[in-house]
Amino acid sequence: MRVDLALIHYPVCNRNREIIGSAVTNLDLHDIARAGRTFGIDRYYLVTPFADQQQLVRDILDHWQTGYGAGYNKDRKEALSIVRLCDDVAGLYKEVTAKWQQRPTVLATSAANSDRAVEYGDIRARIFAGEPFLILFGTGWGMAPELMAEVDGLLPPLKGGGDYNHLSVRSAAAIVLDRLLGDH
Repeated sequence: MRVDLALIHYPVCNRNREIIGSAVTNLDLHDIARAGRTFGIDRYYLVTPFADQQQLVRDILDHWQTGYGAGYNKDRKEALSIVRLCDDVAGLYKEVTAKWQQRPTVLATSAANSDRAVEYGDIRARIFAGEPFLILFGTGWGMAPELMAEVDGLLPPLKGGGDYNHLSVRSAAAIVLDRLLGDH
């Protein structure tokens, strides 16, 4: 399958809708990589322009790819092998387009409803027909409006049975991957 995920750490919003850069977390790195590897995505990109955050990711990856963790947990090593760093969204688009030799359809996720929503079943069919896709997940309080405006579409928000709607990005990624790539 020609599907990539990206976790966007910049540009994202804070609770006041101001544009910020959010911190990389160890849990997001590990858990989304494990879900991505389980569902067969090609690459999981972390997008952050911040040198200290990039170094943190490299340190974690080094531990699990070549350090003590590589021998301790081979499954974790394999899952993290799909992780790549990108400085910015423009670089992400350029890298993924070069890899697939065509621009992928770029979809974003959001907890908010949108008239730009596309159906999971339609996207699933296109994925299994061989089209390349890049799925963006935001951190903080969501991706910046200008980033959301330039994507090709939005996946419908994940909804439970009640009115509470604040999943972790790790949980959301796993659910979205199951809906798009799961063995249903």
